[in-house]
Amino acid sequence: MRKILIISVLLLMLTACQNAEKVQNSAISGENTENAESGNFSQTLTYGASSRITRINPLLDEHGEVNILLFNGLTAHGKNGEIVPSLAKTWEHDPETNTYTFSLEENVQWHDGEPFTAEDVKFTIEAIKDPKNQSENAPNFEEVEEIIVEDPHTVTFRLTAPNAAFLDYMTISILPKHALENENLEFSEFFTQNPIGTGPYKLTAWAEGQYITLEKNETYFKDPPKIQTIHIKFLEDDSSRSLQLQSGEIDLAQLTPRDAQTLEAAQEKEEGNIQNFTIYHMKTADYRGIMFDFNHPYWQKNRDLIPAINYALDREKMVEIILQGRGEPAYGPLQRNIYNNSQIQQYSYDLTRSKFLLEKAGCQKKEDNFYYRDGEKLSFTINVPAGDQVRLNLAQAAVQNLKEAGVDVKVEIPAAIDWKTQMSYLIGWGSPYDADDHTYKVFGTGMAANYSGYSNPLVDKALRDARSTEDPEIRREAYGEFQEALAADPPFAFLCYVDADYAAVSGLKGISTDTVLEHHGVGIFWNVTEWTLER
Repeated sequence: MRKILIISVLLLMLTACQNAEKVQNSAISGENTENAESGNFSQTLTYGASSRITRINPLLDEHGEVNILLFNGLTAHGKNGEIVPSLAKTWEHDPETNTYTFSLEENVQWHDGEPFTAEDVKFTIEAIKDPKNQSENAPNFEEVEEIIVEDPHTVTFRLTAPNAAFLDYMTISILPKHALENENLEFSEFFTQNPIGTGPYKLTAWAEGQYITLEKNETYFKDPPKIQTIHIKFLEDDSSRSLQLQSGEIDLAQLTPRDAQTLEAAQEKEEGNIQNFTIYHMKTADYRGIMFDFNHPYWQKNRDLIPAINYALDREKMVEIILQGRGEPAYGPLQRNIYNNSQIQQYSYDLTRSKFLLEKAGCQKKEDNFYYRDGEKLSFTINVPAGDQVRLNLAQAAVQNLKEAGVDVKVEIPAAIDWKTQMSYLIGWGSPYDADDHTYKVFGTGMAANYSGYSNPLVDKALRDARSTEDPEIRREAYGEFQEALAADPPFAFLCYVDADYAAVSGLKGISTDTVLEHHGVGIFWNVTEWTLER
């Protein structure tokens, strides 16, 4: 009887919420609505985001949890990271002329009702390539010489040289020319108030620093999503996501390894009012490491000491204690890629080796148990972003290890990251896709995402060689050389790969557990249109 009453109330609510404002308010409050076409109930999914979203700008920013909800690329990644069609139905590649021709889906609309065309594709990639926009994605398209709009639904890219990862990079979100062609692409209100995409959801509310609400795109050109509303709450503090899951305020969130383990243990013991959750232990290609800033005078003088620093770090213990076993020690950026070279030099924990290298370089330990070089104590600072407990714990563990090795290190959490003057930073990168991704633009000399100022001619050559061919054996050899050069002259002290733990209410179905996730654990929404939610 109670169930019938609830359904009746929901039907009345749907009738009363016909205008856009009321639908928006319903989404924010988490009330249920009914899908009249299917007759199935479709609820609001509330997601606890691990970072506060201040802008949604896929031209400039790579790591967006909501990008895949609002936008589409010409291509997309499938369950196993393979390239699948999206806004492009088909494509042809002529390797002799280095051209790609894409046939686009017809009858696709932007969220504001305007038609999607090849002009939008041309506008987006040219905006990424434009130096004034300073996009960290620009290196992905540096070979693009010309973009030809053949007709409204056909676009051709002419490249100056082969780029084996080109189809991977065409997963980049396409943006509407009509809304942005006269805008400043770094500061446009489009990206901070009303982004318009072609994706399965459209934005209906954005309260700065608090939440974003997305509604189902009823005119989506593919199968429409089954969940009506996704409400994204910004919960940067790790513990708050766990607490709000337990209180029922959110339905899905990424947790720290320790919080996920605690939640699982509480469920097993049926402690308190713990509702039934599903914990998803998902593999990622996401690593953490200490990035040394080679623009800083300290590393210009002491770059040769970085191998000794690497030997002083106990990665196994970091994985065991901080990650609760949810990851593995990291020794390079391609460890979870098909082109991983397992024979490269690995900086396993070895204080004896660290001491030998420091003293070989002319360092002397004094009475305070720290090493000095040319009268200057070996000392530097690791910056860590606010709100990321795992990074903070890793940095603190590194500090303890390095002090035991005779290097005085401190951790700071600056109000803002200064990429030009900091000494080092606890950085994260990693991609499960083509090996060119998160290598060429991160370690190549002068590349847009090379925040450390690292430069190594052997690394540059190997990365160019690997990018310029689709032959897997030639690429394997080139990436082997890249990893060897990187290990001999490390830009980072790689620490560990961090797997992702997501917790969801048991009524949420459809999450793909076998998919290897991206940097920061992004990628769980790749098949969101297939998800269902039952209360």
